[in-house]
Amino acid sequence: MRAVYCVGNYSNIFYNNTQNRGVNRINNGTGMLYTIPFGDLENLDGDPVEWGPTPNSTFSKIMEKGSLNCGVIVPNGYIGPVSELRMLSGMSVDFCHALSAALFNGNHEAVTFSMFLEADDDSFVSLSNGTIDILAGRRIEKQYDFDSSPNLVGFQFSKPYYYGNETAGNAVSFFSLVTREDDELFSSFVDCVVMATFFAQENGITKKKSKEMPLVSIFGRDLRWALRDVVKFTGGYDQLYAKSFGQVSEEERGRNKLAGDSGPLLLSFPGL
Repeated sequence: MRAVYCVGNYSNIFYNNTQNRGVNRINNGTGMLYTIPFGDLENLDGDPVEWGPTPNSTFSKIMEKGSLNCGVIVPNGYIGPVSELRMLSGMSVDFCHALSAALFNGNHEAVTFSMFLEADDDSFVSLSNGTIDILAGRRIEKQYDFDSSPNLVGFQFSKPYYYGNETAGNAVSFFSLVTREDDELFSSFVDCVVMATFFAQENGITKKKSKEMPLVSIFGRDLRWALRDVVKFTGGYDQLYAKSFGQVSEEERGRNKLAGDSGPLLLSFPGL
């Protein structure tokens, strides 16, 4: 509050100049998907073997057990199997499979699922105590970004892969993959898995062209093909979206499409 008192809102910082602001404008429903540039992930100094998961970290424990425990948020009242989930929940399941492919040399089936209802806070408790390794399809709520209680550690939220259709004047819903804050390297890896689908879409890379995805050494030598393995399973974002939502017009997709070169990208996370 003191910060706003001192400098005003975002527009005031720009001296109310609404011209030439490009992406630095409030989003009112247009595409929000974009990739932060990966940079050169392959030709780095040093030996990639030194950059992998550290011993006893969340990342290394998942790699050692050879499977991923993924929690997924499902609609209240849902009682069917994970394989029949569609819409946002179905997309969340596919992101868990994509992460499995990235971790285990293309094996997208090395994942077990636990389902949690939308209104059930047990999902965060299960992530906090290690029952699950990752939580998919949870709304981003920034109060959970902190170590807020004895039962909850702080959490990291990946780049959102689905946005609600609320107006900017209300709290827009963001949905992402959630990890514990105890392993920054694993959280960064998860974020790259999400962004790989955006990058593929931006660059016209389909499942059949997955080898056009960049190699990546920053997570260790064993995971150099991780982004290629993701896209070999998912394809670009549009392929992944159509699998769970069907063929939907660009207009109906709202924020869930590429932002383009100048689309407004500013929205505040709820839950502060």
